[in-house]
Amino acid sequence: MQKISLDARAREHLERAEASSTGRSAETVHGGHERVLRQTLIALRAGTELTEHENPGEATVLVLRGRVRLRSGDASWDGMAGDLLIVPPARHSLEAVEDAAALLTVAERP
Repeated sequence: MQKISLDARAREHLERAEASSTGRSAETVHGGHERVLRQTLIALRAGTELTEHENPGEATVLVLRGRVRLRSGDASWDGMAGDLLIVPPARHSLEAVEDAAALLTVAERP
């Protein structure tokens, strides 16, 4: 068994995102490419975006801190700390409305 403090990791990655020229920082905290389930902690500085990309499988975004906006086509959903956003099965992007940390969970299609 393993325990991970998402709060501590979010704080760490927000500091890294603030110092980074890209305005973001990320770490896979569980799983990976060799597994079906992958959980990645993502920190984004306000105004930073993960540009539009394909959805590799079922996915959710749990907002840990700050506020984000998930966009897909003409639709968008805002999320703040504690919100769980269901990622649509289509191209999408994620923008930090304010400094934000989120847990991206993906179950990749075989």
